[in-house]
Amino acid sequence: MPLRRIPYKRLEPLVRNYLSTREESEATGLIRQLRTARLRGYVLPEELEAVCYWKSPRAIRHIRANGAGRVRSATGAALRSRSERKRLEALTSLRGVSVPMASALLTLLDPKRYGVIDIRVWQLLHKLGTVKKNPGGVGFKFRNWYQFLMIIRHFAKKFGVKARDIERTLFLVHKEYQAGRLYDAGKLGKPDTRPSPARGGGVRMR
Repeated sequence: MPLRRIPYKRLEPLVRNYLSTREESEATGLIRQLRTARLRGYVLPEELEAVCYWKSPRAIRHIRANGAGRVRSATGAALRSRSERKRLEALTSLRGVSVPMASALLTLLDPKRYGVIDIRVWQLLHKLGTVKKNPGGVGFKFRNWYQFLMIIRHFAKKFGVKARDIERTLFLVHKEYQAGRLYDAGKLGKPDTRPSPARGGGVRMR
């Protein structure tokens, strides 16, 4: 696992000492932009593309293959549902929308309740023993995402912050303690490492 030794045995003191409530500028702009989508009740194709460029630009070709009607239908279903499973299923029915991409869209729509699941945050949680499965932090399923949501919402409530703040804190801590490669390039392909503040292919650059 590409993490150095972390001087914490539990998640709570780590979050308390590293807690970040300062949002990145690009995410702030997208959160403001997507407020209209929440009021509208669905996401436009150009809004979904903006989320893609922020989270994983390599998926843009697949994202663009979704027609406007399909984007409206899937995102509208996600926004109307009260079921987290149905929300995720609706969003991941779109081409190019993986679990991490769906979580990114939900985060930008509602940062109070959501955070982005990705390799960094999951590897850190696994290192601390907060989660027990999927040590590599790839190939997420609903159960992984839902467990992650419960964790970040718990600490968001405990510290009086947004779920996104907890997720971003985990991401930044992983960056600080990372040692070596995030991915096995031979098995998963080379990650996007362009020097951009966008979230590239699960390797978020900010």
